[in-house]
Amino acid sequence: MKVVIAEKPSVAREIALLLGATEKKEGYLMGNGYQVTWAFGHLVSLAMPEDYGISGFQREALPILPNPFLLTVRKVKKDKTIIRDLGALKQLNAIDQLFKQCDSIIVATDAGREGELIFRYIYEYLNCSKPFERLWISSLTEKAILKGFENLKSGKDFDSLHDAGVGRSRADWLVGINASQALTVASGSGVFSLGRVQTPTLALICKRFLENQSFKVEQYWQIELEHNKEYIDFKSLSTLRWDEGKKAEYVLKTVHKHGKASVMDTETKTVNEQPPLLFDLTALQKEANIRLSLTAEETLNIAQSLYEKKFISYPRTGSKYIPEDMWEEIPKLIRIMDETEKFKAVVAKVRLNRLNKRIVNDLKVTDHHGILITDKIPSALSAKEKAIYEMIANRLLESVSPVCTKEITNILLQVAHYDFALKGVKILDAGWRVIKGDFSDEEKDPTQELPALKIGDEVKIKTAKIVAKKTKPPIIYTEASLLSAMENAGNQIENEQERKIIQGLGIGTPATRAAIIETLFKREYIRRDKKLLLPTEKGLKVYELVKNKNIANVVLTANWELALQKIENNESNLATFQKEIETFTRSLTQEILDLAIEVERQPELICPKCKVQKLIIRDKLVKCMEDNCNWVQFRNICGIHLSLVDLETLITKGKTNLLKGMISKSGKKFDAFIAMDEGGETSFIFPQKKKRK
Repeated sequence: MKVVIAEKPSVAREIALLLGATEKKEGYLMGNGYQVTWAFGHLVSLAMPEDYGISGFQREALPILPNPFLLTVRKVKKDKTIIRDLGALKQLNAIDQLFKQCDSIIVATDAGREGELIFRYIYEYLNCSKPFERLWISSLTEKAILKGFENLKSGKDFDSLHDAGVGRSRADWLVGINASQALTVASGSGVFSLGRVQTPTLALICKRFLENQSFKVEQYWQIELEHNKEYIDFKSLSTLRWDEGKKAEYVLKTVHKHGKASVMDTETKTVNEQPPLLFDLTALQKEANIRLSLTAEETLNIAQSLYEKKFISYPRTGSKYIPEDMWEEIPKLIRIMDETEKFKAVVAKVRLNRLNKRIVNDLKVTDHHGILITDKIPSALSAKEKAIYEMIANRLLESVSPVCTKEITNILLQVAHYDFALKGVKILDAGWRVIKGDFSDEEKDPTQELPALKIGDEVKIKTAKIVAKKTKPPIIYTEASLLSAMENAGNQIENEQERKIIQGLGIGTPATRAAIIETLFKREYIRRDKKLLLPTEKGLKVYELVKNKNIANVVLTANWELALQKIENNESNLATFQKEIETFTRSLTQEILDLAIEVERQPELICPKCKVQKLIIRDKLVKCMEDNCNWVQFRNICGIHLSLVDLETLITKGKTNLLKGMISKSGKKFDAFIAMDEGGETSFIFPQKKKRK
């Protein structure tokens, strides 16, 4: 009897159906010589400090460096205590019995680093030694699964992938546990969380926010001219910027006197704009955030759902290419799209006999190829699933279409020794841009039509005006731009040699970046303002404490990702990596413990309800110490975190100052006072609107 273990019940059911294992049992399906079982993601994980006999936050216990690392059944929080997940324990017992009775195991967890780790941690925890093979597939279609079972790979072929997963898991534990406990101990109040990847990501957000806030906006002036020649209207802009409006007005008078401009230089070149590559997960998340305002986590969940429904290939990929042997599938996928009403008109624009093979590159395919649709025509999709599916389908059509050919013209005009520049872009062959009808990048290449102009020509000035402009601060991150920053963190290295080594490497992986961002929200380090990601007061406090420490260094984290990649490629080993992480953890822990953190003065407040006991002030709430009273006030109200000053004012004076920018349940912003009655109950008081005269 062979046991097949999948990562989720839904995938297990699909596999079991194809294998003929249709008899339902407790925790598995059985039939035709197979028993198909499943995990619920990470059933087993690294044990926590309390499992090593270390409870609470103890300075003398730091750093905690387990040897060996212990594994434990997944735990959950219940009634303020952490207990073993009974559902996980039950399923683990079912898997244990199957492993003991079987001849061999077929691993069908997701084909990637985390999927491998999920199985290996279960295998190790159960002390299993049965031989196992690996099902390695990139989609869940019937064809892909059956082909995968015909070509099962040796489990040993994935030992290096497992080692990379273990290295990532232990590094996150060592850095995260020790740094978090050290900062909590050093602060003397509140509980803080730091992480190998979450802290550099927080640093990116805070640094950009502070740069934006401290940016000094400066006004400048330019002159814009409007011309007409051969019945074509076009515009030019002064190359000079004036820091005073009066200077610009003086030049404007001179321009008006001349009334015409001379062509001093002209340059025309033909540019071939390559089509975009297929989506990898990060690129899909960025596009979905820009076009659909979806968060990275929402996009990942939707893509995972489409994958499990067999409509797209494996989404947690870091590649935008396909291998050569998959190329013959592409025309078939395009013909399948032609069968749906939505894509008929678009597919008609694709020349099947002239497909662009730019996406084919065996060397650039990682664990999985770029995200593709499958040969299964989608049905019963939600609105968001439909939107993501259509993005992936459209991207496939774009990626195999011809280049877009443009004619770009740059012209320099002169009026009384003042230079004016203009640019024209003419589409010669729309190529891939015809798929969605986007013919230009508006910011980079405005499609301004120009008449034929040559050096020495004179063009009349139809109108001339002063344009007042302002310098723009660094733009606060959205999820799309943050994902780009995380993906390209290695590019921030100043040392050219180091930058070349980890060029294109970022912090986190395509599969984990969404979870990292969501962790920052859960820790209340960042918040959303429409599409913008803003640090909270707490997030900025953590950043200020660790911004000059190695844990906040995106370059260091990118180097670790490179080290894990080398382990995966058998170019390095787990033992060496773990020693480096332990050495780093020792120095980091001491560095944080040595921080001289000035604890913010907490006001001594008496409970507004019992009028006797002092209040305990925590990060998230304020509560009475008297058990019979149980008065509690949460500090986060409608998206606003009550500061110590707000709390003191509310409890001692019965009303806060006006709090601006609170958000209602319907998502609308409002301003209000928070008032407190004699019994400690709170309510809103809205400011009176001024009457118009």
